[in-house]
Amino acid sequence: MMTEEHTGATRPARTATMGVTVGLFALSLPINALGNVLTAVTSNRVAGPGAKASYLGAAFWTAGEYNMADVFPSWMNVGSIFNVQFWSFFMVGLAVIALNQILVGHVNWRRIFGNIMFLVPFSLLVGVFTDLLLGRFTPGWGGLPYAGSNIALHVAYVLLNCVGVALIAIAISLYQRANIALHPADDLMQILRFKYCKGNAAVAMWLSYVPPALVAIVAVIILSARNGGLTVNYFGVGTLYAFLCQGGITGWADRHIIPSFTHQALDVGAIAG
Repeated sequence: MMTEEHTGATRPARTATMGVTVGLFALSLPINALGNVLTAVTSNRVAGPGAKASYLGAAFWTAGEYNMADVFPSWMNVGSIFNVQFWSFFMVGLAVIALNQILVGHVNWRRIFGNIMFLVPFSLLVGVFTDLLLGRFTPGWGGLPYAGSNIALHVAYVLLNCVGVALIAIAISLYQRANIALHPADDLMQILRFKYCKGNAAVAMWLSYVPPALVAIVAVIILSARNGGLTVNYFGVGTLYAFLCQGGITGWADRHIIPSFTHQALDVGAIAG
């Protein structure tokens, strides 16, 4: 594998101003964080207090990584930030960063640094939106109520879960086009889309679900053996919706949400024949 400095390739030019690019990238971060939190919180609210699983489920990557977090021992919880969820997301992310370098065909330090730096503001925003929707530290607001036996709330949370998936897809479209920094999973999707899938966002999204699916399978095997029976957490209707539709929504957003803002400085290595 070659390093970035020895490929001899010229980095593609940007067609949008840096101000526009940075602004749309900044806008995409809260949209993405809110979308992820909506899929997780609505899944929690239809399940009931203390539940880890529900029929609704979270977005696909989130579901896979949360299952792996359940595998990790409690001693990995260090303080309120470095918990098992953090370590699951972080370790899976590092593995995907390595996979991305293999798929591109050379070590791109700018891409690696961008992947890692993306996680800092994104994680902070996820925490803020989670606290808001759960009613933490917000006097007078108790957060989204549990659905219980209220059919109307169940329907509302299913719709909100789908909205969350759509927000994630739109955010992916924006910051993939900005191409300043990407989450490793979204970077994987972009590499697959333009290097191996001839620009097809839906097919690339489905292929990019292979790593979290493998993570989830390993986690389910371990959890099921530990619990003496099949244990599958965080997968449900919302997960299926994300699997089937998120890539297509990303492609739709490319064409219909600020369509003049095209993919900037795209570098996915040599296109597969």
